[in-house]
Amino acid sequence: MKGTSGRRVTLDDVARHAGVHKSTVSRALRSTSSDPRVIRIREVADELGWTPDLIAAGLRNKQMQSIGVLVPRLTDVVLATIFEGIDDTLSRLGWQAVVVSTWDEPDVQRRRAQLLLGHRVDGLIVADARADAPYMVDIADRGVPVLLVNRSYPGFVSVTCDDELGGRLAADHLLDLGHRRFGIVAGMPYAVSLANRVHGFRAAARDRGIEIGDDMVVESTIYPSAGREAGALLLDRPDPPTAFFVVNDAAAIGLMGLLRERGLTIGENVSVVGFNDIPEAAELHVPLTTVRNPMREMGALAATEALRLIDGQQVTSQTLRPELVVRSSTGPLR
Repeated sequence: MKGTSGRRVTLDDVARHAGVHKSTVSRALRSTSSDPRVIRIREVADELGWTPDLIAAGLRNKQMQSIGVLVPRLTDVVLATIFEGIDDTLSRLGWQAVVVSTWDEPDVQRRRAQLLLGHRVDGLIVADARADAPYMVDIADRGVPVLLVNRSYPGFVSVTCDDELGGRLAADHLLDLGHRRFGIVAGMPYAVSLANRVHGFRAAARDRGIEIGDDMVVESTIYPSAGREAGALLLDRPDPPTAFFVVNDAAAIGLMGLLRERGLTIGENVSVVGFNDIPEAAELHVPLTTVRNPMREMGALAATEALRLIDGQQVTSQTLRPELVVRSSTGPLR
């Protein structure tokens, strides 16, 4: 962007208006600090219309100040929310996020990762790590900084929700309501985040004397149709569940549609708990009890940690705490 004179606003312009040295401006615009002086310099830069010259910065620092972000599909509200946190944080710090969808397909993941590296991104944030096809291992072996978000994998720094705790919160809630027969819509087995939610739910039930058999756990995808299909299998069991745990809200919404069609009253003679707390969860005819996943915060933290990793700093994995949100889709066993 250019100033009112038609020329590009420079760091010297910002420094002059802020009354500080150019080097101070440069440090402030790259900082994540909440120091009032840093905030004031950012405000002056915004008022003047300063934008980073990424090409010049890349030539000067041997960095393009861009990070590639790989997600299964950006149309998924959870991944879109995580990406918003990444994109907003990087943008404020003068960096660019370049996002691609991989459809959770190993061959596509590898091709899209190579595409991003061909555009000279300085590092990768990977949201589509698969336990059975970890393409990012080869990339990291080539010296590329790689940080995982949403899903984890051994040996990689990651920023995730405490998914196992989230599963435990869901189980304890349903057990406290008196439920003892559970059905679990488990999602894809290669997604560690989903597997951890299932593990946490089953472990919490086991701790209270309830063993959930494998026949009551149905692997699926994360779409509404998957919730319907898995729910139909579970309802047709000889001793059907009185309560369901679904590892994501979209599939839970599909399951709820099936339950209504089967003549069941959600929250009265059957209960449903989802996971993530997408905006639609609170707006349903029967609002969905769910485990709130701090999605945007996860993305923001992943962005700052990825920058630290690129800068050569010591970075460790972090897990964010989920929260149970109780609504009308769960009720006491009748």
